[in-house]
Amino acid sequence: MIVYDRLWKTMEKKGISQYSLIHDYNINESQLDRFRKNSIIKTVTIDRLCKILDCNVEDICQYVKDEPKE
Repeated sequence: MIVYDRLWKTMEKKGISQYSLIHDYNINESQLDRFRKNSIIKTVTIDRLCKILDCNVEDICQYVKDEPKE
C-alpha cells in the first residue's frame, strides 16, 4: 500500500500549508482529502506537488507492505 504520511511532514518542513496549496497553487481540496485517506492519486498530481515543494517522490509517499490476512 502506498501511504502519503510523508507529504504532511514535507509540507511543514517547506513551510507550505494546505491553505496555500488550495489557494495559491490551485490544488483541489478533494485531492488533499485523497492524500489523507491514502486513496488513489494520479502521478500528475504527485509530480505537481514535487515541483511545488521542490522535493522527491519519496518525500511525499512510501510503500508499506500490507499485513498478511489469516
